[in-house]
Amino acid sequence: MHTSSHGGPALFRLVRHWARQWAPDVVERFAAGAPASWTVPNLFVIQAIDGATGEEVTVADVARQLGIDRSVASRMVTEAARAGFVVRSTSTRDARRAVLTLTDTAKEFLDASQAHQRQAFEALVGHWPEEDRERFAGYLSRLADEVLG
Repeated sequence: MHTSSHGGPALFRLVRHWARQWAPDVVERFAAGAPASWTVPNLFVIQAIDGATGEEVTVADVARQLGIDRSVASRMVTEAARAGFVVRSTSTRDARRAVLTLTDTAKEFLDASQAHQRQAFEALVGHWPEEDRERFAGYLSRLADEVLG
């Protein structure tokens, strides 16, 4: 029998597993025939920009989303921009800040990533009754919204 006290350790076991696994899987699966710029670091930047909230997404937002130092995020964003995934423009609020937006190519990479994530979820819980899958998906979404905003 599982109790709520098992939830924390189970969550962190899953986080460790998926943190190492999902992005390389996406790159391996979808990068065949795609440009060499479809890399794990570029995917992380794309996901961070997509997941950031607010009207203007900045390097600081990417750093916060990825849990890394701002200087490391800046280098990663620079590489993603060089690869054609990110466009930097000047903030309308503060001319010293760069605003980051995703290109159509980045959105294609993001779509492939999210398709992979949906398939992975179905592979994990597809044998569960639909009601359980829907409830679990709702709880995961709720948790993500509460933690990440």
